[in-house]
Amino acid sequence: MTAETVSTRRRMPLLPAVQVVAGLRGDAIVVTTMGAAREWPKLSQHALDFHYLPSAMGQAPMLGLGLALAQPHREVIVFNGDGCTLMNLGCLVTIAAAGAANFTLIVLENGIYEVTGGQATAAGAKCGQEVDFAAMARAAGLTSVFDFDDAAIWQREAAMALHSPGPRFLSLHVAPVGADYPLPALSPMAERIAAFQAALVSPSSQ
Repeated sequence: MTAETVSTRRRMPLLPAVQVVAGLRGDAIVVTTMGAAREWPKLSQHALDFHYLPSAMGQAPMLGLGLALAQPHREVIVFNGDGCTLMNLGCLVTIAAAGAANFTLIVLENGIYEVTGGQATAAGAKCGQEVDFAAMARAAGLTSVFDFDDAAIWQREAAMALHSPGPRFLSLHVAPVGADYPLPALSPMAERIAAFQAALVSPSSQ
């Protein structure tokens, strides 16, 4: 392929694709960083939502895995961008080795670094190749791996995928949001960490 290669993959609208997870998450912990931390709060204001932004590119899977291992009674869902995943590909092997059955990593693939201005990732078709993240996850040894680029199929099979044996890896091929790149101004990090810690130990969230 050349640098002019254009992806032939279909791409779902981002928010409707993510909304499917919002409707199925129940009382699961949801961890987001970077672009996902901009989109998820539009759909959910749950006490067990944790949006972590400071120098966090590529770190969401490890944050979520730690939570999954510490609270094996609770499901943990992590949203990660494809750019963030490229920053920490080793996390796939670590997740597989940890074997946390209550852990789900969802990678939102749009082929760009959206929050820094829309630059193409090295894994996108515009850079002459299109990396198969789901194949990487299978090779790393994750138990259940899924790849979705059709909205109707995703809506139909999402519940099955999210309840498959874990650890799980879901790749969602989504369209870029557009020119609204900046991350939102969130409340101070220390305040959000304290609120999240309280929710983790609250009897009402068990």
